[in-house]
Amino acid sequence: MASTLSCAASDLAPLLGGGPNSTAMATFLCSRFSAISDQFSDTSYAINNTYLLFSAYLVFAMQLGFAMLCAGSVRAKNTMNIMLTNVLDAAAGGLFYYLFGFAFAFGSPSNGFVGRHFFGLKEYPSPAGDYSFFLYQWAFAIAAAGITSGSIAERTQFVAYLIYSSFLTGFVYPIVSHWFWSGDGWASPTRSNGDFLFGSGAIDFAGSGVVHMVGGIAGLWGALIEGPRIGRFDRAGRSVALRGHSASLVVLGSFLLWFGWYGFNPGSFLTILKAYGTSGSYYGQWSAVGRTAVTTTLAGCTAALTTLFGKRLLAGHWNVTDVCNGLLGGFAAITSGCSVVDPWAAIVCGFVAAWVLIGCNKLAEKCNYDDPLEAAQLHGGCGAWGLLFTGLFAKGVYVDEVYGGPGKRPHGLFMGGGGRLLAAQIVQILVICGWVSVTMGPLFYGLHKLKLLRISSEDEMQGMDMTRHGGFAYAYHDEDDLSMKPSGVMMRRVEPTSASPTSYENSPAV
Repeated sequence: MASTLSCAASDLAPLLGGGPNSTAMATFLCSRFSAISDQFSDTSYAINNTYLLFSAYLVFAMQLGFAMLCAGSVRAKNTMNIMLTNVLDAAAGGLFYYLFGFAFAFGSPSNGFVGRHFFGLKEYPSPAGDYSFFLYQWAFAIAAAGITSGSIAERTQFVAYLIYSSFLTGFVYPIVSHWFWSGDGWASPTRSNGDFLFGSGAIDFAGSGVVHMVGGIAGLWGALIEGPRIGRFDRAGRSVALRGHSASLVVLGSFLLWFGWYGFNPGSFLTILKAYGTSGSYYGQWSAVGRTAVTTTLAGCTAALTTLFGKRLLAGHWNVTDVCNGLLGGFAAITSGCSVVDPWAAIVCGFVAAWVLIGCNKLAEKCNYDDPLEAAQLHGGCGAWGLLFTGLFAKGVYVDEVYGGPGKRPHGLFMGGGGRLLAAQIVQILVICGWVSVTMGPLFYGLHKLKLLRISSEDEMQGMDMTRHGGFAYAYHDEDDLSMKPSGVMMRRVEPTSASPTSYENSPAV
């Protein structure tokens, strides 16, 4: 934009007649053009930073969604514990991401493995990014930690949450985000030197792998090493449902996450004021942002409906909790390719994601694996499918628009783009599984050996709210409040001793 308003006095003076005052007039006019150009540039920065900040606020609001979802999915006796861990994820994650995580992820210039600058935001902001970028990336980091907390809910010591959350947000997650999102990352599709993996780089636009698989696989190792909750499987190894105490909170959390996903996926463009092709066209990055919101919506909706009817056929009833998990599974899957696929392809993504989640849950039951929020199955399984989906359905014109670069880039196999992008996606799945396993697996195992991981069976049976947090989350009455005590005679129903209709009719009441 600034280049269209630039001028040189030597070029403009002859056009003004070449008189004695033409040079002065040309100089003055060019200075005005430069001032206007600077104002447009400042406005562009302001618009893009405001867009990114608003997206960061939406992503951070997902923490409230995680908190409500987790609270509703556990039993009432552990509500306060799981809510506190969600607060801890954000608080500890904020500090450790500021000190180490952001530098490991985006500390450029660096090598392909890890960043080396911006520790404690030193020498930041820079031409490469502003504070809004840090805030946005921090919101992503704590989302990964929140996923893991769901897998190990209702049986984990508080100190273990503190240790794993700090390690995940300060080191494990930032390394993965450096590989696939930094301009220096060895598998990044935006690598500054143009040396892309398989000529393409791995496309994980908003984090099906970087966020969801990292959090899901970390939770998988934690839950495997801890073992299932007491009573989750009977002596014969058959599954026993330990249902969460509030479907209302599950639905509330799901809607909050749905709302936040519009910052998670469309916000990952980082900027909005960018034209594609000829300036002044109605079509630009703002259109891609809108398309990304549409694909996100369609994938989630399709997955929810597929889960609804799929579980009805398999289990014989309509289950709102399963539908909410299916919805989130569709969102987790589309997150990788949301910016580079057509809306119709998002429907395919959501349909398959629902069956991936159902299949992973069946496998978990067969293996006596206990995950109260289905986090490993949902985020790990559906996240992996999302990466494969991108390698199959990414559209060439969208890949070129979003990621740029000279010539046509490899795109989806089913869209005529060959298999190089799919190969890069498979590599991403494998390296994320390997990296998280060799870092988080030993951490959880070490905590287990040090007896810092799982609570005692007595605490687990009684509930951590009472044994670890000083009381239950829900106060049904206050014994010290006289206004809550009834006065006079209180009517109550006496249940009948017989189930016959006659006995119900003749039940006395006092």
